[in-house]
Amino acid sequence: MQNIEITSIDELKKWIGKETSVGQWVLVTQEMVNQFADATGDHQFIHVDPERAAKTMFGGTIAHGYYTLSMLAGHLGQNSTGVKMKLGGRMGVNYGLNKVRFIAPVPVGKKIRARRKLIAVEEDPNKRWVQMTSEASVEVEGSDRPAMIAETIGRTYF
Repeated sequence: MQNIEITSIDELKKWIGKETSVGQWVLVTQEMVNQFADATGDHQFIHVDPERAAKTMFGGTIAHGYYTLSMLAGHLGQNSTGVKMKLGGRMGVNYGLNKVRFIAPVPVGKKIRARRKLIAVEEDPNKRWVQMTSEASVEVEGSDRPAMIAETIGRTYF
């Protein structure tokens, strides 16, 4: 996928129903998962105890579902290729989520990346913001099934 600059909301609307970005692969390390466990207080053994987790159906530690989801906000969106919005906004924010499903585990030591497809664009009648709803999927390198799918909502404020 090539980088394409979008400079107007009308241009952006032409992308509804199309894939808008593909992220770079990011390695999920045990250290990253442990730091997430410390930050959230979720120290379930399947995430932080490699020896014990090796005896489960996962065969080793796996990332938290919410870790995978949170990666959409940063690592998996950075350095992505695709639509680059240059709408002249003051700031962009994560406005929320509609649907989130954790479909398959993310094994520690594997790489993940995100793909996004634009599914809706909504403009504020007073032209203060534009809201974009996207379908995001997180892929695990070498797997046929996505680890997670979610509808994400972002807003750009003018």
